[in-house]
Amino acid sequence: MTDDGTRSGESDAPRTAGDEGDATPERAGWFEDLAPDDTEAGAASIRDGRADAPEDWPRRAVESGFADDESDYYDKLREASVRAAREAAAERERADDQQLVHAVRAMDDAAAQANELAERVAEWAGSRDADAGTGVEYARELAARDPASPTEERLISLARRTADLADESDALREFIERETADVAPNLAAMAGPVLASRLISLAGGLESLAKKPAGTVQVLGAEDALFAHLRGRAPSPKHGVIFTHEYVRGTRPEKRGSAARTLAGKLTIAARVDHYSGERKPELDEELRRRMDQIRGRNDAGDGDGSEQTGDADGTEQEGEA
Repeated sequence: MTDDGTRSGESDAPRTAGDEGDATPERAGWFEDLAPDDTEAGAASIRDGRADAPEDWPRRAVESGFADDESDYYDKLREASVRAAREAAAERERADDQQLVHAVRAMDDAAAQANELAERVAEWAGSRDADAGTGVEYARELAARDPASPTEERLISLARRTADLADESDALREFIERETADVAPNLAAMAGPVLASRLISLAGGLESLAKKPAGTVQVLGAEDALFAHLRGRAPSPKHGVIFTHEYVRGTRPEKRGSAARTLAGKLTIAARVDHYSGERKPELDEELRRRMDQIRGRNDAGDGDGSEQTGDADGTEQEGEA
C-alpha cells in the first residue's frame, strides 16, 4: 500500500476505459455540464465540439441525468441540432450577404467616379481638340494612345485611371451576378442579381430585407421622396429602386402602382424564403408572371403582342442599376 492509498504495483498497470481515473471519457459528451432545458448552450456545444470516435451518448445522457430516457435524449439532440444548424446558416448568410452589400456599393462608387472623371477627361481633351469625344468609352480610346507631350501624358494618365475604374465597376457587377444566386436564389431569379443585391444593400442585409413589409420594400431607394411626402411637400412615392425592373418600368403609367405593389409583395416572399430556408421555389416566378399578365391586361384580346414579357434573371439582371 502506498501513501496515496493504492496497492503497490497498481500505478504501473495499464488502465481500460472503465477503470476509475478514466472517468472523463465516460462523462464526455455534447451535453456534459448542460442543463437539460438549455437548448442554446446545447446548440453551441454541438457547433463547437467534436468527438474522435462514436460513443454511447444516449446511455451516458441518461446516466448523467441530462435525459430521462433514450427517447428524451434524441428529442433534446434534435432541438439542439436544429438550432445549431440555423445559427450556422444565419452566420454564413450574414457573412455572404454583407459581401454583396459592400460589392454593390463599391460598384456604384466606381461607376460614379468613372463617369465623373470621364467628364473631366472630355472637358480637358476638348480644350485641345475640337473633335474630342465624351464619356467612358472616349476615355478608353484616349487611354490607348501614346502621349506626345507632357500635357498629353497627364491627360492620358487620367483617362487610364478612368478606364480602370470603369473596368473595376464591370468586374464588381460580374462578381455580384455570380454570387447573388448563392446568397438569395429566389430573389436573384425574380429581380435579377444586381437589383436583388441592391435591395439587400438598401435594407442592410438579407435578414433585414426578409423582415420588412412589402410596402417598405416597394419604396426602398425612394427615401428622399418618402420623407418629402411625410413633410407634406410631395405625393407618396409609388416605387423606389424596383422601378428599374421591367415589370414596373415596362408597365403603362396608370398601372405602375399596381405593378409595383405586386412585384414588391413577391420580392418580399422571395427574400423570406431565401433567408429562412434557402430553397429554390420556381413557382414564385410563375405566380408573379401570371399576376403581371393580369395587371397589364394581356389576358384581354387585342392588348399587345406580349413583347414586353420578361421577369426572369435574363430579363432583369441588367435592369438592377439605379
